[in-house]
Amino acid sequence: MALPNISILLFEVEASEAEMITEYLAQQGCTWYLANNLDSATKVLKQESIDLVIADLSLPNSIGLDLIAEIPLISPPTHSIVISGNNVLSDVLQAIRLGASDYLCKPIDDMLVLENAIQQTMVGFIETDAPMALLDELSYQEFDEHISSIEQSSHAVEHIQQQLFPAAEATFPNAQVSYSIFKHTEVSNYLIDSTLVSEKYLMVYMAHFQPENKTTAFASVTLRSLVNQKLQAFRIGKSQSVIEPFNMLSYLNDRIVKSGLGVYIDMIYAIVDLNNFRTAIAQAGHGLRSYIRNSEGLMPIAISDSMQIGVQHWVKTSTQYRTLNRGENLCISTSKPEHKPLLLSNRFSGLVKNEAIPTGGYVEVRV
Repeated sequence: MALPNISILLFEVEASEAEMITEYLAQQGCTWYLANNLDSATKVLKQESIDLVIADLSLPNSIGLDLIAEIPLISPPTHSIVISGNNVLSDVLQAIRLGASDYLCKPIDDMLVLENAIQQTMVGFIETDAPMALLDELSYQEFDEHISSIEQSSHAVEHIQQQLFPAAEATFPNAQVSYSIFKHTEVSNYLIDSTLVSEKYLMVYMAHFQPENKTTAFASVTLRSLVNQKLQAFRIGKSQSVIEPFNMLSYLNDRIVKSGLGVYIDMIYAIVDLNNFRTAIAQAGHGLRSYIRNSEGLMPIAISDSMQIGVQHWVKTSTQYRTLNRGENLCISTSKPEHKPLLLSNRFSGLVKNEAIPTGGYVEVRV
């Protein structure tokens, strides 16, 4: 395999690590730049056309995270991968939220793992002759390495879950998103997220992971990373999938199956056009439900059940379209009866541990 015609900025202060990575990048035909402080890294981003940043999160004072946050402001088309020691897993999740597409654990003993991460991040942007079987095998090896580090510390798992979730209420132009997710242990097997795709489109989704164990934390990171890749592809004009719920669920199923995670996901994915409030909704699995909320209560949106994400021979789902009228909100919820009264009473608490309430929850989009 090779990585020709790619320009990469490595942000690393450890001389031995930097030498090993840059030597390998050079062998693969990359154009590479090395920076060991934030000022020099941002200078390279401003002066050069950088396709990908590889940033070490183990650097003092969280300057690796600072660089990841600067990338969309300085060079929106640039992708990013982070590398991290086991002691900063919480920073990894913050990097994912800021737009990083993938992460690796240090030390990187096999450069093919790094190359695989680059190939996966840049898929659709570069041509690759990498055999898919090899890429899948490397993804599975990387998954095992991360799971080992996660299982060593339940405290790290708790941090991972906490940093994946946004604030309980988020305000966007012409819309507000609020949610509650209830968990009984340090790991939630549910995930929600919302983000402004562009000035026109708002994305919101809710996912339920099975089996319910600590690997859910890593599966959550993987799902978020996959969504971020399509989000960035949309913003630079390379893909429309992130605003097409049907295609987005198809893409996520393909990548989850090939990742070797061994998880199954119920998911509802919705896109709201903030200009006319037309909403596109797609569903995988049957554990979640979508509703229109108005003065009369919750009105179910009829979407046929489909297979969960993670199934090898997946049957594609359909997309439902609804226009939200004045006084109508879009809601996604579990089917557990205890959650609906809480939603209707506007109890939005974010991610909370409460053993008195069944696991799961709900999210509401108000326009």
